[in-house]
Amino acid sequence: METIILFAPLVGAILCGFGWKFMGEKPAQWTATSLLFLSAFLSWIVFLTLDPAAHPNGTYTVNILRWIESGTLSTDWAIRMDRLTAIMLIVITTVSALVHLYSFGYMAHDDNFKEGESYRPRFFAYLSFFTFAMLMLVTADNLVQMFFGWEGVGVASYLLIGFYFKKPSANAAAIKAFVVNRVGDFGFALGIFALYMVTDSIRFEDIFAAIPSLQEHTISFMWRDWNTLNLIAFLLFIGAMGKSAQLILHTWLPDAMEGPTPVSALIHAATMVTAGVFLVCRMSPLMEYAPAATSFIVFLGATTAFFAATVGLVQNDIKRVIAYSTCSQLGYMFVAAGLGVYSVAMFHLLTHAFFKAMLFLGAGSVIHAMHHEQDMRNYGGLRHKIPKTFWMMMIGTLAITGVGIPLLYVGFPVGFAGFVSKDAIIESAYAGTHGGYAFWMLVVAALMTSFYSWRLMFLTFYGQPRGDKHTHEHAHESPTIMLVPLYVLAVGAVFSGMLWYGSFFGSNDKVGKFFGVPYAEAAHHEEGHDDHGDDHADDHAEEGGHGKAHYNLVGEPGEGAIHNSPDNHVLNEAHEVPVWVKLAPFFAMLAGLALAYQMYIRRPDWPAKLATQQAPLYQFLLNKWYFDEIYNAIFVKPAMALGRLLWKQGDTNTIDGGINGLAMGIIPFFTRLAGRAQSGYIFGYAFAMVLGIAVLLTWVTLTGGAD
Repeated sequence: METIILFAPLVGAILCGFGWKFMGEKPAQWTATSLLFLSAFLSWIVFLTLDPAAHPNGTYTVNILRWIESGTLSTDWAIRMDRLTAIMLIVITTVSALVHLYSFGYMAHDDNFKEGESYRPRFFAYLSFFTFAMLMLVTADNLVQMFFGWEGVGVASYLLIGFYFKKPSANAAAIKAFVVNRVGDFGFALGIFALYMVTDSIRFEDIFAAIPSLQEHTISFMWRDWNTLNLIAFLLFIGAMGKSAQLILHTWLPDAMEGPTPVSALIHAATMVTAGVFLVCRMSPLMEYAPAATSFIVFLGATTAFFAATVGLVQNDIKRVIAYSTCSQLGYMFVAAGLGVYSVAMFHLLTHAFFKAMLFLGAGSVIHAMHHEQDMRNYGGLRHKIPKTFWMMMIGTLAITGVGIPLLYVGFPVGFAGFVSKDAIIESAYAGTHGGYAFWMLVVAALMTSFYSWRLMFLTFYGQPRGDKHTHEHAHESPTIMLVPLYVLAVGAVFSGMLWYGSFFGSNDKVGKFFGVPYAEAAHHEEGHDDHGDDHADDHAEEGGHGKAHYNLVGEPGEGAIHNSPDNHVLNEAHEVPVWVKLAPFFAMLAGLALAYQMYIRRPDWPAKLATQQAPLYQFLLNKWYFDEIYNAIFVKPAMALGRLLWKQGDTNTIDGGINGLAMGIIPFFTRLAGRAQSGYIFGYAFAMVLGIAVLLTWVTLTGGAD
């Protein structure tokens, strides 16, 4: 079953990409889509029937074939199955299958291609290949196999983002995504090399088993010695930063909106951008021994959540608003992962996949209705024209902004998916940082998320029609084949949070049982207390001290992990935070809703006035904190100047000039001399022979050759 899940998308990609001329376009597309639905169906069976207790550490492997054997490097191509993998399987295959189905309607009449051009089979083949690469990544049993899927996802995203290859902006966006991700991938590769160097293996089981012995190990890198586990964790996180568009390596994400909208839903909702979160959770046994790295993850995640939310406030392209929302929500996930509550990070990853995919596909439905117009300033009053899309977008907005009943959260949460999972992260952030930087950044980001989400709804569906009158008059609801995926995703956006709340954010025992890992409570060792480590950890747990109570979601290295950062017992303490902490996200949501309603319904003249009054701030946010301009000045322009120098001076003047100089000057000169020597007169040749003999005798005499 696991093998079918993995290879069904690859078979679909091959048949659709290479066999459509024999099968026909429509049969090829339906073949790829059917195989994705088969993979999704089997993934749900695996997820619902998986019993982690039946396997050691909740994990089992399915060997496919022998892969690499070179010296001490020996590994098989195998599928690693555990709860973490099962979660990613349902997320990837479900969203991908629905995106395939949605694409039948969205790509039916594409204005970017001429009539008769066979672009659709290629598009479906790319989608299926992307899904296969993503499945390779999450089912990997070793780091090289994971890196293979990691790079495969990068190649597929390049093809999909640049699918409209006739548009210069799409080509530029594809190249940008590819290059920025290569920066992160270089860090990931260095982390893999370092792990192999210190553990002599790339298999997860071997690496996790070796981690406890490396606590005090150091490694020389660049200008100093570093703690090995902190350095490796940091290098791996650089890879995660690139794929998951965290601050510094985030600039590719909004530009990737140049791809078709189904691509945006697939890449930016549930698959590629969550690969970084999955990597951190998969390597949780390592992260538990790297407090400096995890502290950095928490800081950067919180900063990214805030940064992306500020930029989303002023975006006018409907897809870019949702893209920056994705970037912000990924920051939430990394905060949870950095705090050691990996189950909560995966919880938000799961719920986010449903409502964010629905928002992207809903935006595609709006764009389809408005004849590919994406500027929200040219929308307005569409809820009567496309009511079904409106209600689906409304459900997605209620989910992402976190609408629910907070007073019941003490017992069992009642609310949309985003309300349950996002509040779990915010409460964990308060417990893990004691109300510090990360907590307040996430609360402020929640307020801004509510504002720009409702701003999108009000500008798109409320008020008077704006923009082209003819486009508004002919706006129409999307076909059923595009609406069905929205209905399915809406179910997840409403119920997934409540349904799996206990499994991801319940008691320690319940979470541990769901993931199949032991409740890891380790000693906070102090000198002279090693023999009483367990008792000491229990004492610290009661006092709120430094005892460890995290899940690594893998079950290894298990008990004995030492974690001296202040984020211990986060899962327990998150349930005991003050009431005002539980209410903070709810009131932040209400504040954002009230402000958006005031500015875009009651007083629609306010935004323009505010933008004029606060012009520097508005331009700062509109230009995305000038990251692109800064990178252009620091990296792009110097690189282009160096290229011009090598081109003009190196290639044109030095290489071409030298060769041309030889060809045009020196060689013709000697050719003319040689031509003159060939006079045709015998006395000339005899004279040359005499001169040669004289030179030879002179050289022999002077060098003593005669002896």
